[in-house]
Amino acid sequence: MNHINMPEDTERGWLPALLRGWAGRCPSCGARTLFTAYLKMAPTCSSCEISLESYRADDAPAYFVIFIVGHIIVPLVLLSEKLYQPALWVHGILWIPLCIGLSLWLLPHVKGAVIGVLWALQVRARPPL
Repeated sequence: MNHINMPEDTERGWLPALLRGWAGRCPSCGARTLFTAYLKMAPTCSSCEISLESYRADDAPAYFVIFIVGHIIVPLVLLSEKLYQPALWVHGILWIPLCIGLSLWLLPHVKGAVIGVLWALQVRARPPL
């Protein structure tokens, strides 16, 4: 199917778009063209040529990553404290790198997923005033 001239009223599945975005792929065609760098989104897909500029994730991925990391790390911290009662420096050595690493790994995936859902639901940013 040619996505270049895809009509705006074409049904777009949000789940496939979310999964493609999670994988860093174009939400329309699935080509690996969503990002040009770590978090820099491509203005257009080089494969199907859809414009991606108007789908802006803004701060949503950061909020989602904080939510996810918090729900993973906090129970682990509480469990380790309850079972082993390690010193504070052990908590610091263990949980700080884990939080940073998990956040850095999740951020591009979550941003791609948000972009995919925005594309599927056709939620575009307003033009500047």
